[in-house]
Amino acid sequence: MLAETICSAVSAAGLGIAAISAYRKRFLSAARIAAYALVPLGLVMTGAVEWIAETAFSPVAWAGFGVLGVAWLLFLSTRAVERRRAGRQETAGGAEPRAVAPAASAPSRAVTAKPQAGQSAGEDFSDIEAILKKHGI
Repeated sequence: MLAETICSAVSAAGLGIAAISAYRKRFLSAARIAAYALVPLGLVMTGAVEWIAETAFSPVAWAGFGVLGVAWLLFLSTRAVERRRAGRQETAGGAEPRAVAPAASAPSRAVTAKPQAGQSAGEDFSDIEAILKKHGI
């Protein structure tokens, strides 16, 4: 009952301010203020204020909000786990290590490859020479 009285008083005050604005020839502003002032009165007349008051003081309603929160957290955590699993499958899917861009040419991949047994890292310059010849250097 108190909430309905407060909403009615707020609406009456808002309509009074709208009347003052209209008296000062600010009709657009007065119409906007009147629209905002009628919202609490409309909520009281539809019963929404009574429903909100009953919900705010109901332990069952608060338990329901808690259950909804737990469900939301479960949805978020399962999505995070799915994203992690998808990321792990993508990285484990390739047999060849990706030290260079996937669209790189074969000679550039060979440069990043590890030297074979019996060769040192500085001995294999044939790939580098091929790249330089390709570019005219």
